[in-house]
Amino acid sequence: MTGAATYLMRGFAGRCPNCGEGHLFRAFLKVADHCEKCGEPFRYHRADDFPAYLVIILIGHIVVPIAMWIEIAYSPSYWLQAAIGLPLIVGMALGLLQPIKGGVVALQWHMGMHGFAESKLSRS
Repeated sequence: MTGAATYLMRGFAGRCPNCGEGHLFRAFLKVADHCEKCGEPFRYHRADDFPAYLVIILIGHIVVPIAMWIEIAYSPSYWLQAAIGLPLIVGMALGLLQPIKGGVVALQWHMGMHGFAESKLSRS
């Protein structure tokens, strides 16, 4: 892998997009101020609500067709659908939110967006 794919995979893994060794997050969704290995600053990121929107769209495109198929094929009761669907949706959302946010921050870093422009110029 080269180029953007490398940086995106590092971001998805929660690693520094620059060196791939340091941590991108200091808490579950709190991006670190800088990489503890190479010192690359992350405080410029502006991921905001975009990762949550991506997670909602992704989960919706996975869960809705499955739920429709189950409803048409088996017609389970509503309590059973809720008992299965709600934990599945919450688990998927929590499992995808950090990797997608890491990917968004890594993409911003790679493209030199917001305050990352100086970092991009130093890499060129």
